[in-house]
Amino acid sequence: MTDGCGAPAQTAIGEHTDTGDQVVVAGKVTGDTGPVGGAYVRLLNADGDFAGEVQASAEGDFRFYAAPGEWTVRALHRSGNGQASVHADGPGLHAVAVAVA
Repeated sequence: MTDGCGAPAQTAIGEHTDTGDQVVVAGKVTGDTGPVGGAYVRLLNADGDFAGEVQASAEGDFRFYAAPGEWTVRALHRSGNGQASVHADGPGLHAVAVAVA
């Protein structure tokens, strides 16, 4: 199932711990009262350039398949915006939490 933009349905990172040889940047968007569903989550490379976007699940979960490197994850929601950085040095799961305010 997709969200209309071709991205797979977003699920909790615990459901995808076997990444094989892929770099996975995944996490949860949260706010003052808990998970923030429906936020637009953008992946930006080390230069700040747009690399991709998904819509967080109802539970705030998101994931991207990326290349190794420095990444910024930015969440945009009607209740606020937030961002966090993550260093993905190679294949595996690279967890990042994004708080919006």
